[in-house]
Amino acid sequence: MLFLLLPLLTALFPGGDSEGGKNSFASGFEEPVSYHLIQISSFHNHSWKHLGSGWLGELETHSWNSSSGTIIFLYPWSRGNFSNNELMDLEKFFHTYFTNHQEFYISLLMFKGEFNSFDLQVTLGCELHSGKAFVGFLQIAIQGFEFMSFQNETFLPSPKGGEKAQQACLLLNLSPAFKHTIHKLISDTCPRFTLGLLDAGKTYLQRQVKPEAWLSSGPSTGPGRLLLVCHVSGFYPKPVWVMWMRGDQEQLGTQRGDILPNADGTWYLRATLDVAAVEAAGLACRVKHSSLGGQDLVLHWAPHRSLGLVLLEVIVALALLTGLGFWLREHWTYREAPGRAFLLK
Repeated sequence: MLFLLLPLLTALFPGGDSEGGKNSFASGFEEPVSYHLIQISSFHNHSWKHLGSGWLGELETHSWNSSSGTIIFLYPWSRGNFSNNELMDLEKFFHTYFTNHQEFYISLLMFKGEFNSFDLQVTLGCELHSGKAFVGFLQIAIQGFEFMSFQNETFLPSPKGGEKAQQACLLLNLSPAFKHTIHKLISDTCPRFTLGLLDAGKTYLQRQVKPEAWLSSGPSTGPGRLLLVCHVSGFYPKPVWVMWMRGDQEQLGTQRGDILPNADGTWYLRATLDVAAVEAAGLACRVKHSSLGGQDLVLHWAPHRSLGLVLLEVIVALALLTGLGFWLREHWTYREAPGRAFLLK
């Protein structure tokens, strides 16, 4: 069944010059620039469930609607510079691919009758290195283990794939036309589509969003210890520098967490420093980001009073005011005269 896809693939991914204009389109973007498709499919009870998505670097730009068999464009510029006809052909290809998915991976890879259920992961895409040339890639994993890959127009079995991977690659490599088509897909169509995305989404992708930062304390690591936490959120692009400082001296004990995505496409990071409580005074969190125009964001640590201490201070203040009120009522009285009042003891 796989070879029935060849005419469609050949028509969908014709040859062409993908080199022209690469540097001009990709300039200004953090390298390496890449676009890749991720397919996660689960086979259970003789039926498939497919999830598909497209990613420009770490930004999800497309998803797959398995019910309607259509591409979901997550941004207005996600269509790149491809025509409507080209995009419709892509939808047709992926729909045909998923429709014939079961027979290929069950029969061709000879898993039929061997597993009642299994998971399949496919990653296909291209990456631009040093502004020179795109490198295409295709990797397939089954049950979470590397199964085979595609390099130099050849399917190669993974050592972890065992005999099954060797047999699958042997069958796939029997079709030069299919291998050539896959090569065109990752070496020509993918680069052209990626450059189109970079051009169409240039305003969004090259935007600068300033970070917001705040300080807090984390769980104590021991008696007399204090965990200082610096939160930095809402920044774009992703590269950021965050460090706890004492004056101009970097605190090498600073621990940075992973940079995590926010729902709006910006990023979040926290940096912590474990110190003795008596040494916390004078520390500050410094943030460097391209959106700040060379003006670092600096937050100085100030000792935080506990909620219990604040409540105690409020209670004491109220008690003093109440006592003062009673004292005044006992020792002073008001006597009124026409048009004025006198406070007498």
